[in-house]
Amino acid sequence: YARERLPAFVVTHYDTPEVQHWLHEAAREAGLVSASEQEMIDLLIGWIDSDRKSTALKALQGMIWAEGYQGADFQAHIYEDAARGLQKWAANGLRLYVYSSGSVPAQKLLFGNTAAGDLTSLFSGYFDTETGAKRESASYARIAEAIGLPASAILFLSDIAEELDAAHDAGMQTILLARDSRGCPANSRHRCVVGFDAIDPSLI
Repeated sequence: YARERLPAFVVTHYDTPEVQHWLHEAAREAGLVSASEQEMIDLLIGWIDSDRKSTALKALQGMIWAEGYQGADFQAHIYEDAARGLQKWAANGLRLYVYSSGSVPAQKLLFGNTAAGDLTSLFSGYFDTETGAKRESASYARIAEAIGLPASAILFLSDIAEELDAAHDAGMQTILLARDSRGCPANSRHRCVVGFDAIDPSLI
């Protein structure tokens, strides 16, 4: 959705301060001293195609997604067991946080427009790559500090082993979510489940 609409979005919003800020950040990240509109569009499309975890790109994508949500072009997908688990844990008084390569505004848009309804009230906070890269343990140490809990009291869930390794190295407890047909790997250093129904945070 964002890839298809990014060229027109950049052209029509090029002079707005927020878009200018993130275009400058993208150019700086790419090592460009100056670039035309088309050069920036080509750069960002290339980053989308390579799934680059760029904070600037994610911020711009989030602005485009916002227009899609507002226009009811789509809803955010969430697994039924994930929505059910998050609602149950929040009702039980657990503090829930999101850490994603998507920008914080994009995260709020996603969880505010899911097929299960607006889930934003379930979360106590959001983190994105401005906190740091998701495969670096220092990022998780910063999150623990921001939350105000020892890392050992925090459970981190992901489907990416390298992210879990980084969280584990920072002292967090970890669970690998393996939904694909391959299931849980035999040699995982992390506890592994195939869905949220198998997780009981009170036992962690």
